[in-house]
Amino acid sequence: MTGCTLCDLDLPAEPVTDPEVEGEFCCRGCLAVARSLDDVEDIDAASPEELLDAGDDDADGEVCYLSVDGMHCATCELFLESTATDNPGVEGASASYATDTMKLVYDPAAVDAADLPDLVSTAGYEARERAVAEEHEPDSPTATFLVGGGFFGMMTMLWYVLFIYPQHFGFAPVVDFGSFGRLYLLAQIWLFTTVVLFYSGFTLLRGAYVSLRAGQPNMDLLVSLAATSAYVYSTAVMLTGGIDVYFDVTVAIVLVVSAGNYYEDRVKRNAVSLLSDLTAASVEEARLRDGRTLPVEDVAPGSELLVRPGERVPLDGTVVEGVAAVDEALVTGESLPVTKRPGDAVVGGSVVTDTPLVVAVSEDATSTLDRIVGLLWEVQSARPGVQRLADRLATVFVPTVTTVALLVATGTLVLGGGPTGALLVGLTVLVVACPCALGLATPLAVAAGIQRAAESGVVVASETVFEVLPDVDTVALDKTGTLTSGEMTVTDVAVADGDETRLLARAAALERYSNHPIADAVVAFAGGEGVRPVPGGEPATDGGEPAGATATGRDAAAWDDPAASVDVRPTGVVGDVDGERTVVGNHDLLDAEGIAVPEPFRERADAVAADGGVPVLVGWDGQFRGLLAVTDRPRDDWDETVRALADDGRSVVVLTGDEGAAAERFRDHPAVDEVFAGVPPDGKVAAIQRLRAQGTVAMVGDGDNDAPALAAADVGVAIAGSGGLAAEAADAVVTDGRLDAVPVLFDVATATRRRVRENLTWAFGYNAVAIPLAATGLLNPLFAALAMGTSSALVVLNSARSLVPTE
Repeated sequence: MTGCTLCDLDLPAEPVTDPEVEGEFCCRGCLAVARSLDDVEDIDAASPEELLDAGDDDADGEVCYLSVDGMHCATCELFLESTATDNPGVEGASASYATDTMKLVYDPAAVDAADLPDLVSTAGYEARERAVAEEHEPDSPTATFLVGGGFFGMMTMLWYVLFIYPQHFGFAPVVDFGSFGRLYLLAQIWLFTTVVLFYSGFTLLRGAYVSLRAGQPNMDLLVSLAATSAYVYSTAVMLTGGIDVYFDVTVAIVLVVSAGNYYEDRVKRNAVSLLSDLTAASVEEARLRDGRTLPVEDVAPGSELLVRPGERVPLDGTVVEGVAAVDEALVTGESLPVTKRPGDAVVGGSVVTDTPLVVAVSEDATSTLDRIVGLLWEVQSARPGVQRLADRLATVFVPTVTTVALLVATGTLVLGGGPTGALLVGLTVLVVACPCALGLATPLAVAAGIQRAAESGVVVASETVFEVLPDVDTVALDKTGTLTSGEMTVTDVAVADGDETRLLARAAALERYSNHPIADAVVAFAGGEGVRPVPGGEPATDGGEPAGATATGRDAAAWDDPAASVDVRPTGVVGDVDGERTVVGNHDLLDAEGIAVPEPFRERADAVAADGGVPVLVGWDGQFRGLLAVTDRPRDDWDETVRALADDGRSVVVLTGDEGAAAERFRDHPAVDEVFAGVPPDGKVAAIQRLRAQGTVAMVGDGDNDAPALAAADVGVAIAGSGGLAAEAADAVVTDGRLDAVPVLFDVATATRRRVRENLTWAFGYNAVAIPLAATGLLNPLFAALAMGTSSALVVLNSARSLVPTE
């Protein structure tokens, strides 16, 4: 069977087509996307399946995802990828330091999946399977190194202040211990510096080693060269009886850069949690019709599965018995449960809400939810690492500075400066060019932006937000839960006979027996505490016919319940309340129960449905009594948010799994450029990819079904209340649920990028002045270290200034 032209999902028996659009589609939503965006060519990874194959050396191999601690730059990614593929049986690797994630493609006949983490755990990197649950995040190794090195660094600087610095400037030392005492003090300083360099500086030295192995010099290499050169030179001076040692330069370099790395590491650990719990909603076991359970992977196509109320459908399939409302919000984004009858298709991961179903597993025996989870992991692990500008320039900057230092040292030696003078000049160039300010420019400014965003109720999980968000051309907004509240609520009550209090009490008395979200809304509005479990009525698990949720013959007095003989149906609930036959449901149910709905109320019900709501009709004792309008209402701040996004010249697109009036209300808004309705999750991914071919795209969503689209966009923003998948996929999460925080995030991102550029301008300007001064011998290593520290301090002070979103 061929797949949908847009998203590659299986086509229905009668594919959706249009003579003006080439191809066949699984739904009208995919057709609408293709109709609007079919002029876009050369789209990379145009379907989810192509994304799953992207980056694989052998798409037929098994796939394993790992969480890796210790990555902090693109060089780490290259090193780990080459390390993994050097092992027999590992056919492909893709790492992302931005999400601490690594994807491996391997041959299970050549290597055991359990051994894969050990193959990557090397040189200080630690890999774990994504399924390994951790109750607590491991302590940051950067923090441990920084605290230990900070203590010994303070001890080193104390002796410098009391003894070394006075002699450098021609003053008597504060403490003079004589020649033996000097050697003793220098030995202590050497020991303390050794701890700082090789303990606190471990990650820097490892980064330098990794960059050499990968053949891509980075800032860690230049920092390590400066720190170790000062250390080796000072050690040689100490052993030859000299006093002009520069251990303080080593200490300053290591601690300043380590502090910046800690800042960055802390931001990432606080904002981006591990992805090991992404499969929590997946179904691991399936229940056969005869009551036996077995692992999902062992279920054969065509098997008949029994799914009880409140359970997820394990695999995609077709209903063969039973009628139930099925909540597909997790996998399709539909805000309302869909009634499924024999012959209807159901998707794996959807929830049966009221009565049991028997489902025959489809031919491919897969789950739509599992496809969503797999697609999310794929996009996250395949996304290129977020690189700081300093790292991108390191391939040129590091070799250039090293070459200048060597040339200056050689020139000094040739001109008769002597070996000591040549070494000092070369060392001064390395020290003064040490990119502490350059390394701190981005993380400190980003930290300030993260703090400012947090004050606005947004948690930023990736530096991508500040690099890309200011350049976004199109903002794609999910509807349900993003532009709307995502929860069904009673918005209107119309009474035909009797009083409103009695109407609500009777409706809630029956609706509390139903697991349907509409029933929850009615019970909550009536002042109830939600739907209580129905005594009895459990579905059969012994191979018999699935039992309904009908509960008759209850001891109402024992349960303090006015309802009796309750019968929960797909179209509503029927029962005796206070001795009178009461009906709560739709038109069809009331008609079937012989209750006529007056024409004015039929028209009012039709108006509620036309506006995207659900009319709930109530009657008892053979008479129609009233109507409740249940609606997923738009957020109060949606209008101003959409206008604010459009006012900055961006295109605004709405993507939704809903159809009809629920989506149409947004189509006529002047700030909305396009509405794509009835689009499944895979179709949302395809739509995002096509939009990306036209420019930079930001996706704003809230549901787990939005997770692949959030991950596929250039920037993903999740709204509070999002499921685990959406929050993990997003680059930023709005924690307080305020949609109007999204435009504020755009402003903060723009201001933060401006601050990053200011810092980088200063850092490069400093190097442009300081390096020539050092090369001409106008600076010595001590003053070079002071200049380096001053440059870093200015970057810190600039980053600490109040970050104003708009200027």
